[in-house]
Amino acid sequence: MGEAPCVTRLLAVIAAAEPRLTALPDAATTVRPAPGKWSPREVIGHLVDSASTNHQRFVRARWKDDLIFDPYEQEGWVEAGDYQHAPWLDLVGLFAAFNRQLARVMATTPGEVRMREHTRHNLDRLAWRTVPASRPATLDYFMNDYVGHLEHHLKQVLGPTWADRSVP
Repeated sequence: MGEAPCVTRLLAVIAAAEPRLTALPDAATTVRPAPGKWSPREVIGHLVDSASTNHQRFVRARWKDDLIFDPYEQEGWVEAGDYQHAPWLDLVGLFAAFNRQLARVMATTPGEVRMREHTRHNLDRLAWRTVPASRPATLDYFMNDYVGHLEHHLKQVLGPTWADRSVP
C-alpha cells in the first residue's frame, strides 16, 4: 500500500501555509475578529495543541482494539498556552514542525492499522466531522479528518481564498 493520501495532503497544506503565515504582519496576528473569537495566534496555538493531542492518539491507535481517546478542553488549553502573547514566528515554526512530524507518524502507520474498522470508537464526539457511534470508523478516517480540521482553521487565519490553492 502506498503513502496515505492524508500524508500528501498534510505536507502540501503545511508547505503552502507556512510562508503565508510568516508573511502576516505581527500586529495583525493578535487581533480577535469578535468577542469570544480567537486571534490568529490563538488559532495557530490551538492547531499546535491539536497536533500534540492527535500525535499521541495516532501513535497509540497502533496497539488499541478501539478508537476511544480522551478529549481535550480546547478553550482551556489555548488559555494555558498563552498563545496570545507568544512570538508569532515561534508559533508558526512550531505549528509547521509538529505537523511535519505528524505526517511522518501517519506515513509510518501500516495500512492495515489505518484501514482496520473499529466498531468501538468515540469519533461521534471527537472528530471534526463526526462518525455516528453506530457506524464503524477507521484511523485513516480520523487522520483525514484531522487534516480537514487544520484546513478549516487555516481558512480562518488566511481567508477564504486559501481554499482555492491547488492541493491534492
